[in-house]
Amino acid sequence: MTEVTRILSAIEQGDPHAAEQLLPLVYDELRKLAAQRLAQEKPGQTLQATALVHEAYLRLVASPGHETGGAELQWNSRSHFFAAAAEAMRRILVDQARRKQADKRGGGGRRVPLHAVDGGVEPRADDLLDIDAALTRLAAEDSQAARLIQLRYFAGLSLEAAAEIVGIARSTAYEHWAFARVRLKSFLDSD
Repeated sequence: MTEVTRILSAIEQGDPHAAEQLLPLVYDELRKLAAQRLAQEKPGQTLQATALVHEAYLRLVASPGHETGGAELQWNSRSHFFAAAAEAMRRILVDQARRKQADKRGGGGRRVPLHAVDGGVEPRADDLLDIDAALTRLAAEDSQAARLIQLRYFAGLSLEAAAEIVGIARSTAYEHWAFARVRLKSFLDSD
């Protein structure tokens, strides 16, 4: 049992000091994941990697008995914790994108580059919200494929590492990856 897995087990059992021990062990990896994810965002992103890590960590290691997404917090391993962290980061980024689009925050307005004003080009809706909606639709069809995409896109994992977390063979992961890419493209094009 790794040190991270031992601490995760202690958190599940309600040890109030275990969460303090976990952050130093996983912080660098979480920060790397967050930086990779934010690097894929559009320019002008106001959320910093450090803030994303802290928010995700707080959602993951809340008080004992806290529920996330309707399921009691339980981690089987270190990789399971990082998969949960990827999901938390996804939700944070999607929530932020939705807040930015809200009318009360000027979300109805769109930034248009000066060169596009004359051409009347309408910019696409926020890509992150489109991807989240497409990923949700894909999950209804094939949950394993959606989980692979989520781990690759939001956690920046290799396909092999994502396959290990999902618990499938590499060859199956490549099949899911090919299928998921085609389905997501069709979802995004239809929107």
